[in-house]
Amino acid sequence: MGLDGYGWGKLRRDWSGGGAVPSGARNGTTESPLAWGISAKDFIIYNFFMKNSFFDVRCDEKSEKWEMAIKREIPIYLRNDIRSEFERDYTRILHCDAYRRLKHKTQVFYATKNDHVCTRMEHVMHVASVASTICKFLGLNEKLAEAIALGHDIGHAPFGHHGEDCLNSLMEQKEGANAPKKFWHERNSLFFADYIETLPDPDGIQQPLNLTYAVRDGLICHCGEIDQQGIKPRTDAMDLYSIKRPGLIQPFTWEGCVVKVADKIAYLGRDIEDARQYHILDMAAYRHIREIVASTLNAKGSHAFRSGKAVNTTVLINDLIVDLCEQSSLEKGLCFSDEYFKFILELKKFNIAHIYNHWRLREFTVYASNCLQTIYRTLMRTYDYALNGRVERALRYFPNLSGTFENWLIKHSNYKVLSSNGLIDKKKVLRYNTEAVFNIEDRESYEKCVIEFISGMTDSFAMQVFGEIIEF
Repeated sequence: MGLDGYGWGKLRRDWSGGGAVPSGARNGTTESPLAWGISAKDFIIYNFFMKNSFFDVRCDEKSEKWEMAIKREIPIYLRNDIRSEFERDYTRILHCDAYRRLKHKTQVFYATKNDHVCTRMEHVMHVASVASTICKFLGLNEKLAEAIALGHDIGHAPFGHHGEDCLNSLMEQKEGANAPKKFWHERNSLFFADYIETLPDPDGIQQPLNLTYAVRDGLICHCGEIDQQGIKPRTDAMDLYSIKRPGLIQPFTWEGCVVKVADKIAYLGRDIEDARQYHILDMAAYRHIREIVASTLNAKGSHAFRSGKAVNTTVLINDLIVDLCEQSSLEKGLCFSDEYFKFILELKKFNIAHIYNHWRLREFTVYASNCLQTIYRTLMRTYDYALNGRVERALRYFPNLSGTFENWLIKHSNYKVLSSNGLIDKKKVLRYNTEAVFNIEDRESYEKCVIEFISGMTDSFAMQVFGEIIEF
């Protein structure tokens, strides 16, 4: 029976009340509506009723979480603004230096010179697009999701996840089962947003970003590497720096949960597409992809919706979004159908085996490790010079490293520069209204300062500095 024959009024009452619906169209079904044998027109009507199903829990002025969601640790300057609080956060992230550097940070393929291969900046734009589309359909706050998505990787290390592992290996792990992981980019994105990144205020003073709680929470809770179904937000606000490891705590808002899922949707297909650009995949790999599709989405009894036969970015993103929007509900949380969830798990295994562990990428990780370790050791040798305000002299043969690192110390620590008048604090001269988050008189804090400085580098700058150090 078509939906027209079923009756609009009865359809609305039944779906809202859990009553009878057209054949196959049951609440909680794992079938795609197109598998019911209904027309495209009826599918549009179906979408009409599925749309805005999360509207009552969106993060807006009517939400009980609203006041906490828009809270800022330090109120930012007032202005005649036509933007919402989350739109202000979006543009503050967009204009900060850490976001700008994402265009030269690895997504999968290191220091790529191919203009058509994804960088970290393009990845976050993919995530923002996916998250916005999902939120718009479900009735959630698109602007909040876009702000979280745009900033979710601003704390990522150079050379992708390998760079993160490398920085982790340089720091001593604290003992205890609940000891915090030393360096993880989700926490580092929050740290950069809170303490490192600045923007000039109307008077030209460099001020911290001071983002809202909901956006800050989304940054540290965005981990998309954990394979979960039925994602729902936590109830209470918390001290975000009490989160010890990635993936343990769910976001505070539904919008944050959407970004967490969107992160996975965005990278799976694009990584395969980029591997094709570099001819990383052989014929056996392509057969493996076809086998994955056949065993999950095309398996006997499967009703998974597919918009095309190809396994590429556009098809995968579209179909995963559609499936998520069809399957998710307030009761079940954000989830995929069983077919698509299995497909995601198998495709992720494929990417690990055929792309992320490819011998060419493994060879580059040797170079990347040497690069970051050399920069780390070089900067740690400046410790005694830092105590006397002479870091620039210690690094005088490495001009790119010298100026940027001393400026970092001035901006983010209690470092004072040696001058003819003794040691002076140049923060006021350079118009930095920033907290001294690193104490150069404490060697462990200085090491943390060095690690954070390296984490902010792009692939290309790290390679340039490495060249300065080792070339004669």
